[in-house]
Amino acid sequence: MPDSVLNTANEPHPDRLKAIRAEAHPYCVVCSQSNPAGLGVQFTVRDNGSVSASFIGHAGLEGYQGCLHGGLIASLLDGAMTNCLFAHGYVALTAELKVRYRKPVLIGVEMTIQARILRSQNPLHLLEAELEQEGCVKVIASAKFCEPDESAGHS
Repeated sequence: MPDSVLNTANEPHPDRLKAIRAEAHPYCVVCSQSNPAGLGVQFTVRDNGSVSASFIGHAGLEGYQGCLHGGLIASLLDGAMTNCLFAHGYVALTAELKVRYRKPVLIGVEMTIQARILRSQNPLHLLEAELEQEGCVKVIASAKFCEPDESAGHS
């Protein structure tokens, strides 16, 4: 993922990531350690302000034979972008998610998921993410996230 200048006043921090994740996502199917049916993906903050994680999909997560299900891939990338926002101190909901599947993601082979903020101007945040496996970028995603209007409530 190419480096870029973050247009955000909030510097990323691992403690901020953990605290916001625990409060805003206590039972998330992608990143929670408390959800017994979840994936338990552990995202970490990188020096360039992005987040990354490693993951190995098992046969129970298969779509086509030998390949990770595409919906699960989208969830992993969405989760990475959400955790990147948490690291920067933002809590926002996915408003739009675009995923481009370039190559199949294999079951049983380690993958790396990365996400970074492209632009933040409250209440809107633009992010991108990618999934790499065996040195090849296999899936890319971009998303718009919007901070919830607390006065309107949300479900």
